[in-house]
Amino acid sequence: MTKLTAPLLIATLALAGCGGRFSDSGWNPLSWGSGGSQGPSTLEPEGGYASTGDQRPSVAQITGARWEPLNEGRLLVVTAVAPTKGYSAVDLVTMRPQPPGRISPDADGVLRLRLVGLPPRPDSQQARLPSNPVTDTITVSMSLSHIQLARLSSIEITGAGNVVTIRR
Repeated sequence: MTKLTAPLLIATLALAGCGGRFSDSGWNPLSWGSGGSQGPSTLEPEGGYASTGDQRPSVAQITGARWEPLNEGRLLVVTAVAPTKGYSAVDLVTMRPQPPGRISPDADGVLRLRLVGLPPRPDSQQARLPSNPVTDTITVSMSLSHIQLARLSSIEITGAGNVVTIRR
């Protein structure tokens, strides 16, 4: 019993230094319980949510959108044509910034998306070559679960030159 008493007494004294009036002392190893080091008052990013949107430019022309069935929902497939060859990192992003991995429609039940991508560098050879709509089609997809689809009435996909709407 005495072998256990000494370690328990030491542990109790060490933890006692982490709270109370001694919380700002040097005995407090990580300033536990001290009122001086507080975390942020909000989870909102600096500058707000609106400034964290995707800054990539929209792809020029959306040529179509369709649904493909999945076991757990549907796959939204969007095809587009860029003005030149060499577009990369093409993706569907929500118009209203949302947390990663969560997609929810607006209050009217419409999910508004933008088709964005990185154009080639202006001094590259790809930027000088116009795209061929037959061979240079861009295809992007987004999977939506049955739960996400239940809240949707339609999806509106915006490009630089047009808007395509697809019903659920």
